[in-house]
Amino acid sequence: MEIGQKVKVFRLRDRVSAPIAKKLGEVGIIEGYKVTDGRGIGVVVKFNDNTSTWFFEDEIKPVS
Repeated sequence: MEIGQKVKVFRLRDRVSAPIAKKLGEVGIIEGYKVTDGRGIGVVVKFNDNTSTWFFEDEIKPVS
């Protein structure tokens, strides 16, 4: 996964708030990385509505 790459949210590992749950199935662009609580590296994704949040790499997949 690289910064600037388009990705789609295809699953959510944990319980999340309603606004984040609505991102399931949406496409966004990777804008950075986040060090998580010891379980790995997160990927910060920005969406068309100018919101951004982070996901684990196994929650997103590249789109063409």
